[in-house]
Amino acid sequence: MKTILSSRTIFNRPVIAIMLVALLPLVAGAWVYKEWKSGIVWPEPPIVSPGEGGSAPSDAIVLFDGSNADQWKGGEKWLKEDGTLTASRGPIRTKQTFGSCQLHVEFMSPEKVRGRGQGRGNSGIFFGDFRYEVQVLDSFENKTYFDGQCGAIYKQAPPMVNPCRKPGQWQTYDIIYGAPEFDDDDKLTKPAYLTVLLNGVLIQNHVEVQGNTFYDKPPSYSAHESKQPIGLQFHNNPVKFRNIWVRENVVAKTPESSQ
Repeated sequence: MKTILSSRTIFNRPVIAIMLVALLPLVAGAWVYKEWKSGIVWPEPPIVSPGEGGSAPSDAIVLFDGSNADQWKGGEKWLKEDGTLTASRGPIRTKQTFGSCQLHVEFMSPEKVRGRGQGRGNSGIFFGDFRYEVQVLDSFENKTYFDGQCGAIYKQAPPMVNPCRKPGQWQTYDIIYGAPEFDDDDKLTKPAYLTVLLNGVLIQNHVEVQGNTFYDKPPSYSAHESKQPIGLQFHNNPVKFRNIWVRENVVAKTPESSQ
């Protein structure tokens, strides 16, 4: 017996629904896999070896590795036999100058606790030749004003959290510094910015620096060259430093051309 399929049998609603369900992934796939391209031609990122066992990245300038203090003006008076720079007899500054950069510093407050507040493990890391300070302090169970504790942009911005280790333990700063810019009339056109990680914890996130981090007056800017020395402060406490390196020109890349 011959079966004749009518158009009504073939194109009834259930059959059409099944066909549409089967075709839907193919149609959707055509939309999903259509690649969007910006047309921007970006420069190729250079290859950088990150360093092993605490060593500096391959593109870093080593400012102190424990062997000598040659990169620092006055560094010889801080250099100790244990391979550290230990704060004593005035501040020191780098012989080389730096603009926007990434700075890595390890520091340790004295294990034997003496004093309190600002009198305990006090030092500082300065950019702009002692203009802009990231505070170094023993802030482990040590109360002081919050914009002066460890990790503060001194007298301007307290750290978001306090991840300090006990005194006598090594601690690590990773700081991203964006240098300020001035026009030909010495007018500020772009403020400085600081991002700070203490012991791997973000404590300052692209914070605008309001000017020089003075102790005794409000912050204000004074024009200076973009590249300036990095400084370490002596504040009557024998704070130790080691493994200091810096990476220059840490600014976003711009495309070579666009279509």
